[in-house]
Amino acid sequence: MAIKSLDTLRPIIGKELDEFEVRFRNAMKSSVPLLDKITYYLIKRRGKQLRPMLVFFSAGIHGEINDSTYRAAALIELLHNATLVHDDVVDDTYKRRGAFSINALWKNKVAVLVGDYMLSRGLLLAVHDKEFQLLELVSTAVQKMSEGELLQIEKTRKLNITESEYFEIIANKTASLVAACCAAGAASTGANEEIVKHAWNMGEMLGMAFQIKDDLLDYGTGHDIGKPTGTDIKEKKMSLPLIFALEQSSYLEKKSILSKLKNKSAEKATAVQILDFVKEKKGLEYAQNKMYEYREKSKVLLNEMPNTPYKTSFEELIEFVTERDK
Repeated sequence: MAIKSLDTLRPIIGKELDEFEVRFRNAMKSSVPLLDKITYYLIKRRGKQLRPMLVFFSAGIHGEINDSTYRAAALIELLHNATLVHDDVVDDTYKRRGAFSINALWKNKVAVLVGDYMLSRGLLLAVHDKEFQLLELVSTAVQKMSEGELLQIEKTRKLNITESEYFEIIANKTASLVAACCAAGAASTGANEEIVKHAWNMGEMLGMAFQIKDDLLDYGTGHDIGKPTGTDIKEKKMSLPLIFALEQSSYLEKKSILSKLKNKSAEKATAVQILDFVKEKKGLEYAQNKMYEYREKSKVLLNEMPNTPYKTSFEELIEFVTERDK
């Protein structure tokens, strides 16, 4: 039975996560009062610590959690949070996870500089302790995330994303970061290159499943099936359920749906019409089956890893990713 919350897994690495929070706050410290105020705000509104959990579980599977593991988790959090702050500026987003974004409270210029500061802190953390392998893994993920975002922007303008392009986008934009978490955790224990690559591949499969689940939730799957949030539709983003539905459609059907998405994406009625269209063409079922395929690929790779209590917890985390309702 799938766990309902990541909090269920927290006690297994609770001491490590608590220690990580202390180290992460120290890594963010500055002599500039405004910067300290903003970083305190950022830390306070952080989510469920999924990324550090991935790092610690992967390290626990492959060896002992150590100082390098904490640095790996901090490096990923710093660089990832830098990209989020910059994303909010680029997208003119004023809320994230129900809280005001940095650009909403302190304006764009400050937000960009805060993102730059976190990026530099992450780089210095790695260089100071000569964690060059960790830096390479995380930098690779950030590069892929940028490429995925740019490809999505390009394709969104033309509304012509194919299924293969969609998978390329989410592999870069989302799955690469999950992959970096798993690979960095393994690398922090001194694992060889082959094992680190194996951990990357497992994380990538998990990341693919994670993003497809996110896309399904935008259509209201879970407890609120039939009540779409419609965020992707409003932003004219084409995810797998819609891409598949369009591929099953006639020329006139496709033209009608794309016209609504292009010209009326902000209207509530459009979200409902597109949901009905996607359901009729079995787009939700198709996407869900693809999600489960990636989940199983991740499990197969996990099963080839050493048997430890962390491995059992990681399997439960994989289940949570695809069964969550938010």
